[in-house]
Amino acid sequence: EARRQRRLLLMVVCVALLLDNMLYMVIVPIIPDYIAAMRGGGGTAGPSAPAGGNGSGGGNRSLLSARYPPSTGSNEDVQIGVLFASKAILQLLVNPLSGTLIDRVGYEAPLLAGLAVLFLSTSTFAFAENYATLFAARSLQGLGSAFADTAGIALIADRYAEEPARSRALGTALACISFGSLAAPPFGGVLYEFAGKRVPFLVLACVCLLDGLMLLVLAPPGGTGARANMPVGTPIHRLMIDPYIAVVAGALATCNIPLAFLEPTIANWMKDSMGASEWEVGLTWLPAFFPHVLGVYVTVQLAAAYPHLQWFYGALGMAIIGASSCLVPACRNFGQVIIPLCGICFGIALVDTALLPTLAFLVDVRHVSVYGSVYAIADISYCVAYALGPIVAGQIVHTMGFAQLNLGMGLANVLYAPVLLFLKNVCQMKPSHSERNILLEEGPKGLYDTIKMEERKG
Repeated sequence: EARRQRRLLLMVVCVALLLDNMLYMVIVPIIPDYIAAMRGGGGTAGPSAPAGGNGSGGGNRSLLSARYPPSTGSNEDVQIGVLFASKAILQLLVNPLSGTLIDRVGYEAPLLAGLAVLFLSTSTFAFAENYATLFAARSLQGLGSAFADTAGIALIADRYAEEPARSRALGTALACISFGSLAAPPFGGVLYEFAGKRVPFLVLACVCLLDGLMLLVLAPPGGTGARANMPVGTPIHRLMIDPYIAVVAGALATCNIPLAFLEPTIANWMKDSMGASEWEVGLTWLPAFFPHVLGVYVTVQLAAAYPHLQWFYGALGMAIIGASSCLVPACRNFGQVIIPLCGICFGIALVDTALLPTLAFLVDVRHVSVYGSVYAIADISYCVAYALGPIVAGQIVHTMGFAQLNLGMGLANVLYAPVLLFLKNVCQMKPSHSERNILLEEGPKGLYDTIKMEERKG
């Protein structure tokens, strides 16, 4: 029964991550309409505009190109960039608070609160009629993601405490994020074309509502009182100064920079350098979904067979990302561009799938086995990249050039890969004698300990 319940909880978390990523992507087809309306030209853009990237922990990251509408002034460019970055910026600011709250109240209540905010954000998107409302809905999504994504990943790490089940569960969550990246553009485009712009958001809102109701049935927040007997998690500022966790967080941020910076810039570069057509620009990132899922699968299998090499899988992924990023400017046609982009997404899958379980293991052996704050740190790492991407990438291309941008990102990943050697001996660490470990490993010594152990078993 407990095994079946945790599988259902894993499904709830995966649906929440899928919804968050799809919500980010579905908005992109309607942006040209709003920009055209602000210019006074009326809505003319169709739903074929592909979607852009998303920075949630555990990321939520997209695998499709963000094609921004052509603009006539830098002010509109800034507005679009700020709109796309607003989710990641607010998520970045809220994550330290959400991680601390999750450690104090448990995983279910923040996850439910995050789903409620995502439902409100999705409903606001459906009825938005101007830029200000879009910006508010976008920011609300960042607030909801800070709770839903972090609490969801932490809940998976808590319920799947043993390996390799933990790596498989986290890999499943990452695969759902990738599937959302693939499914959102055709889903939103078709409904936007034939049913209107509100329908895609209303459908997502209904799914979000059902996901929240399922969570209420499976794990009512505060229903069992088990959280009162759980240990207090390590404060997030102490986790941030842990050198092992800092190395992992730096790797997660660095490996996502190429994706976050390429999404808003590669479309214009393809048009200028190779005369790419609209359909080519729109399909640029679609094939990268498959190597991303392949990377997740390969890493999960390797981690099950050779768990002591998690650091190596992450370092290999960063080397592949670096080499692929440096190859992008050398491409001369649409087919050539697909190859390095697939390499980037394959490398990101290796890094994420190897290092996310490593964060939970580090908390188990060096701190207290409560996971809200450590996965808030992971989400912060993603948000740093995706908050800067839509705003900074265009300026770098304008001042230094597209080739220099890619060479710099590739060099950063290649140079960071050897840093993961610092994690080589992590697998040899022994668990700390935290309150939770003592309860699980030692027999009860009194009535209080007996009650706590029984609640944990339940």
